[in-house]
Amino acid sequence: MAVGSATGGRSRNLILAAMIFAVAMTFIDQTIVSIAVPKIQAELGLTSTGVQWAVNAYLLSLAALFAFGGRLADTLGHTKMVTLGVIIFAAASALCGLTPKGSLAEAWIVAFRVVQGAGGAIMFPAALAIVVQTFPLNARGKALALFFGIAGGLTAIGPILGGFLTQWTWRAIFWVNIPVALVALALIWISKPVTEHRPARMDYRGLVLIAAGVALSVFGFQQSNIWGWHNPGTWLCIIGGLVLLVVFYFIEMRTSSPLIQVSIFRNRPFLVENLVLGISMLVFIPVFFFGSEYAQISLGKTASQAGVILLYFFIGFVIAAQIGGRMLDKRGAKLPVSLGCVLAAVGFYLWAGKVTGLSFSTQQWYIIIAGGGMGFMLGPSSTDAVNRASRLSYGEATGITQTVRNYTASLGLAILGTILVTEMRSRLTSSLVSQGLPRPRAQALAARLAQGNSGSSGGSGSSGSGSTSAIPAFYRLDFAYATRTVFYVMAGIMAVAAIVAILGLRRGVQEEAPAAGEAGEAGGAGGVGGAGEAEGQPVTDETGRADPVV
Repeated sequence: MAVGSATGGRSRNLILAAMIFAVAMTFIDQTIVSIAVPKIQAELGLTSTGVQWAVNAYLLSLAALFAFGGRLADTLGHTKMVTLGVIIFAAASALCGLTPKGSLAEAWIVAFRVVQGAGGAIMFPAALAIVVQTFPLNARGKALALFFGIAGGLTAIGPILGGFLTQWTWRAIFWVNIPVALVALALIWISKPVTEHRPARMDYRGLVLIAAGVALSVFGFQQSNIWGWHNPGTWLCIIGGLVLLVVFYFIEMRTSSPLIQVSIFRNRPFLVENLVLGISMLVFIPVFFFGSEYAQISLGKTASQAGVILLYFFIGFVIAAQIGGRMLDKRGAKLPVSLGCVLAAVGFYLWAGKVTGLSFSTQQWYIIIAGGGMGFMLGPSSTDAVNRASRLSYGEATGITQTVRNYTASLGLAILGTILVTEMRSRLTSSLVSQGLPRPRAQALAARLAQGNSGSSGGSGSSGSGSTSAIPAFYRLDFAYATRTVFYVMAGIMAVAAIVAILGLRRGVQEEAPAAGEAGEAGGAGGVGGAGEAEGQPVTDETGRADPVV
């Protein structure tokens, strides 16, 4: 009998709450630290490189170790791994908050940000696998809509919470994770999730290759705005990392007990959903950074006020996520995913058209539309992708999807940051020349000013005072125009995601695999395939076509 069928509704909801609290910390920390960067740097005396790594080390570690975390969950036990991940994350958060002043500060905070990311990478795949195993297929969309809706909303809340906590002490942005972790551990102990796992050998060769490949290439993306795209080091890191990932793929194809069953990519829905997720994540995490910078620089808002503005994005996101989850359960993934991508593209396009007016009131509804589009598609695409795995490989499938999401989010920050800097430099040069500055001096000053607001560091170019008097009017307007270009590119990216979803996904609701096949799977039909595919039951759409059995 499947685990989900043996679990009561009340117990399921308690387990869902426990997992939401567990992963809440990882989502908050994707954006909360960026708000406190100026105070952290000032108090600890960090170098520019050090403060960059205080933000980026977490995201880098998270991206590099997701596949490892998913494999651990499936082989050692999901509840055990989510508990361990929560403890590691909370302990690392406490130690980040206790960073000493002096020469040790930089190495200390960067090291424990890496440990935080490792804890999140262990925790998240296990948590999502528990939710997926707990709820039957026909209720999974609704459950994971709450899971992803709340988690996505917490990404938006990060800047707001960070703004308020930083007014007390920047250390509080790390310490806030401790009570959340205690609640998560208490709920895990009370709900006692029951899932199945499959003991197996760990593929350390694959682990080294994928961790090094992801870390090296993501590092190249992160450093592109510091070193520049003309720097050979940037390209050596990116290309070197990609080469390692290609080597990883071919070695995994020949490994008897691989870290990732790469053959799952033969499953068309899994491949398409990951393509859609990868494309959309070029936009989803970056929008919080660029939106926050625009609010503080062009609109003159404080850090806290900038976070409140992003709540409009969250309003659209969380409402649409619930509708999208129900649509997934009733009609399948194609409608909510395709609709969401189209809606997001329209929302970003309309939002871009209003940012140069420097009036937030004219942008509100378009921000909600853009957030709603992302809410419609992110949860259903993630859920549908994980549903394609066998019950004993949900953690592994989650590790794959989260690696894709974090990898492309880093790429998005690098590319969109470069676009922002290039556009800002061009406009600032023209503005400075028009005010009588010689062109060579204008170009040099514009390059320096533009580089300070690339978005990749998560920093802000404003003081956060809420006053625009210290920022020249031409600078505010030039930054708004640069942001408009970035948002237009985001609209184009989501349009591409919509085309992939419309052409690549098939209509129809995925069906639960028959219980009769489960015994065979537990007995050794390991690996990742469609839900039912590992049992030899292909998933068919309403046209009668079957997805390939992996």
